[in-house]
Amino acid sequence: MQDEPNPIELTKAVADFLRNDITPLISGHQGFKLRVAINILDLVTRQLTQEEGSDAKEVERLRALLGVDGSVTDLNRALAERIAKGEVDLTTPGLAEHLWATTMEKLAVDQPNYASYKRELGR
Repeated sequence: MQDEPNPIELTKAVADFLRNDITPLISGHQGFKLRVAINILDLVTRQLTQEEGSDAKEVERLRALLGVDGSVTDLNRALAERIAKGEVDLTTPGLAEHLWATTMEKLAVDQPNYASYKRELGR
C-alpha cells in the first residue's frame, strides 16, 4: 500500500492545476495541446476510479452468459469466439443486456459528456 496522496488524487490535482492555473496563460496550438493533456489526465482519473468496479461487473455478466470463469480479457475473447462461430447472437438471453451495460460503463470512463450517453442515463 502506498502513502497518500494516491494516484487518483495526484492525477486529479495535476489536471485541476493545469485547468485552473495554467490554461488561462496559454493560447493557440500550445493551448490546444494543454487541453489534450488535461483531457488525458481526466480520463486516467476516471479509469482509476471506475475501472475496477466496472471490470468486476463485466466479469460477473460474462460468467453468467458463458458459463465459464476467467479474467475479463479471457472471457471477452471467449465471447468473441462464440459470436464468430455463430454460437451466440443477439437472441442469446442476456447478451444484448451485457453489451449495453458494458457500453455504458465504457462511456462513463471514455466520454462521460457525450450527449447520447447523458440522454441514456436519463432514461
